[in-house]
Amino acid sequence: MEAHPRLTREDKRTLGLSSLGGALEFYDFVIYVFYAKIISELFFPSTLSPFWAMLNTYGIFAAGYFFRPLGGVVMAHFGDLVGRKRLFSLSILLMALPTLLIGVMPTFESIGYAAPLLLLLMRMVQGIAIGGEIPAAWTFVSEHVPEKKIGIANGLLTAGLSLGILLGALMSLFISLKFSEAEIHDWAWRIPFIVGGIFGFVALYLRSYLKETPVFKAMQEKKALVKELPVKQVLAKHKTAVVIGMLFTWFLTGCVVVLILAMPNLLSTGFGFERADAFKMQSAAIIMQMAGCIVAGLLADRLGAGKVMLFGSLLVTVLATVFYNSLGHVAPSTVFVLYMLLGFSSGTVGMVSYSMVKMFPAQIRFTGISFSYNLAYAIAGGITLPLVQWLSAFSPIGALYYVWVVCMVAFFTAMLYRAKFEKANFRPS
Repeated sequence: MEAHPRLTREDKRTLGLSSLGGALEFYDFVIYVFYAKIISELFFPSTLSPFWAMLNTYGIFAAGYFFRPLGGVVMAHFGDLVGRKRLFSLSILLMALPTLLIGVMPTFESIGYAAPLLLLLMRMVQGIAIGGEIPAAWTFVSEHVPEKKIGIANGLLTAGLSLGILLGALMSLFISLKFSEAEIHDWAWRIPFIVGGIFGFVALYLRSYLKETPVFKAMQEKKALVKELPVKQVLAKHKTAVVIGMLFTWFLTGCVVVLILAMPNLLSTGFGFERADAFKMQSAAIIMQMAGCIVAGLLADRLGAGKVMLFGSLLVTVLATVFYNSLGHVAPSTVFVLYMLLGFSSGTVGMVSYSMVKMFPAQIRFTGISFSYNLAYAIAGGITLPLVQWLSAFSPIGALYYVWVVCMVAFFTAMLYRAKFEKANFRPS
C-alpha cells in the first residue's frame, strides 16, 4: 500500500459533485439570514418594534435548526440501512423546493398571519433537509477516499459548504449594488431565493451521477449492516463520541453563525459600515475560511484532528478578541485584515467532521454523526442568534463573549478527544 495514496479520478469526481451540491444546499439555507431585516419588515405586523420583529425573524431562522435532528435521525436511519446515495439526493430536493416557495410567497400585507406561519413551515422543511445533507456528505465522501486522505477530503467538503455561504454573500452584494433599497424591499429580495431553488434542482440532477460508497456496498455484501435501530446502538455504545461530537459542533456553530453569517448586520448596524462594504468583507472572510478548512485538513492527515482543534480554538480566541476590540477604534482597512485572519483561523471547523468520522464505526457512522451534529446544532445553532442579539443589548461586541465560551469548550473537548480516540490509534501519514 502506498504511504501517501492519491485521490483517484473517481474520488475527485465524487468530492467535486458532493461539494457543489452541498454548497448550493447551504446557500439555500443561509440566504434567509442575509435578508433577515427585510423579512422582519415584510412578514410581521408593522406595529411590532424593529427589535421584536427582528427577534421573531431570527426565531423562525432558529426553527430550521430545531428541526434538524428530526431530518438527520430519520435520514441517517435509512442511510445506514438502505444506502447513503438515496438519502443524499432526497435532502437536496427538500431544500430546493421550500427555497423556491419563499421566493414567491405572499407577505403579511397580502395574507396576514398566514405569512409568518408559511415562512415557519418552509424553514422547518429546510431544517429537515439540511439535517440529512451535511452528515450524509461527510459520511459519503469519507467512505470513498483512502484512509490517509479523510482529513483533506473533509476539509475540501467543508470548504464547499462555506462556498455556499459565499455564494449567498455574493448574491446579496450583487442585489445591493444592482437595485435601490426601495426595489430590494419591494421585490428584488425574492431573486436570491428563486435562483437558489432553481440551482438546487440542478444540483439534484448532478447527484444522479454519484455512486454508492464502497464501504456501504462491502457491508451489504458481507451482510454486516446494523440489525437494530442505528440510533439505539449509538446511544447504547457510543455516548462519549456523541458528547464530543456535540461539543465540537457547538464550536462550529459559533464560527459559522457568529463570525460569518451575523457579521454584516453587526458591521452595518453597530459600527456604521455600508451594507455593500460589509458584504465585501464577509465574502473575503469566507474565502479565507475555505482556505483554512483545506489547510486544517492537510494538517489533520499528518498530525490528527485533536492537535488541529487544540491549536485552532486558541487561535480563534486570540484573533476574535483583537478583531472585536478593534471595531470603532481602528481604520476600516485594519478591520478588514483582522477579519480575514479571523476567517482563516475559523477554518478549523473543517475538522469537526473528521473527528466524528473517526469516532463512529461504519455500521452506524451516518446515524452517529447525524445525531451528534444535528442535536447540537438544534440547541446551539438555534439559540445563537437570539442570544447574540440579547448580548448586543449590553455591549456592541457582546458576540465576543459567546465566542470565548465556545472556543474554551472546543479546547477542552479536543483534549478529551485526543485522550479517548486519537493517541492510541492515530498513525500520521
